[in-house]
Amino acid sequence: MRVALAPLAFALIVTAAAAQDAVAPPALPLTAETINAADLSTIPAVYTPPVEQADPAPAVERHPDPAVVRLQVLLDRAGASPGVIDGFDGDNVRKAVFAFELMRGLPPDGALDPEVLAALDTGGPVIGDYAVIADDLNAIGEPIPKDYAEQAKRKFLGYASIEESLAERFHMDIDLLKALNPGARYAVGEPVFVAAYGPDLKGEVARIEADKTLRQVRAYDADNRLIAAYPATIGSEDNPSPSGTHIVEGVAPMPEYTYNPRINFQQGDNTKVLTIPPGPNGPVGSMWIDLSEPTFGIHGTPEPSLIDKTASHGCVRLTNWDANELAKMVKPGVPVDFVG
Repeated sequence: MRVALAPLAFALIVTAAAAQDAVAPPALPLTAETINAADLSTIPAVYTPPVEQADPAPAVERHPDPAVVRLQVLLDRAGASPGVIDGFDGDNVRKAVFAFELMRGLPPDGALDPEVLAALDTGGPVIGDYAVIADDLNAIGEPIPKDYAEQAKRKFLGYASIEESLAERFHMDIDLLKALNPGARYAVGEPVFVAAYGPDLKGEVARIEADKTLRQVRAYDADNRLIAAYPATIGSEDNPSPSGTHIVEGVAPMPEYTYNPRINFQQGDNTKVLTIPPGPNGPVGSMWIDLSEPTFGIHGTPEPSLIDKTASHGCVRLTNWDANELAKMVKPGVPVDFVG
């Protein structure tokens, strides 16, 4: 039996008037201490999207919320990925709450009610520290050009800064990492504050749903239990993802990417076929899960903060860490249902 997912839409919809009436509370200082001590009940039960203000009214400045950081880390630990941990409430967070409710047999509405909070927050710190090692610094390379022809000249598309590398390793937005570590030099042996997101999930995925309406990938086991959920960018109007059911044919860590403008899309002035080298900052990130539909796959991204905020070129894009986790739990033959 498959679970109807429509109720999430009602949890995320509010009137413009309600959004305009909402007043942002004073921002709390963003430190490891405030995050670890944050009370999840201070987060509104139902998300109220910010309303764009017309000139000349000044825009309300948003700040990362320590309670939302705590919530995002706890969701990540539970297998309901919020995507990049950045301290901002939003659709990706509420979709993760919705998935967590399904996992725990709670009413699925995406709302942070007391029952959800009690099941999710088991206590303990969610921000820890990590000591920088020499290998972290030795792996940093040059900035990555946007142009595919320039990328094709490289041997590897790695990280261009230690901040970028650590932020991605610990599932964080780079601005959050910097905010938690003001004045950090990132020298060998220096401790820095990072999200204590927990170990990768383990299990065997029997079926995947790529939900084009909710923009989420959900993984189920052989008993049809939801074991993992990830926010996703799934196709676009110009390059829609396929419909129906397709099959996982293989998994390729650190894949090369073949750019062919005659088959997929044209980037800039590049009209020739190019082989883009592997790396987390390559066009498909650090993981490719190949599907039976030619040229389509589930893959990572060089820009995790943009997941579910920009269109892909027909494929299913996850953060690198979510794609890597999912790849460890799938085998060739797993069906992927495109729904919504």
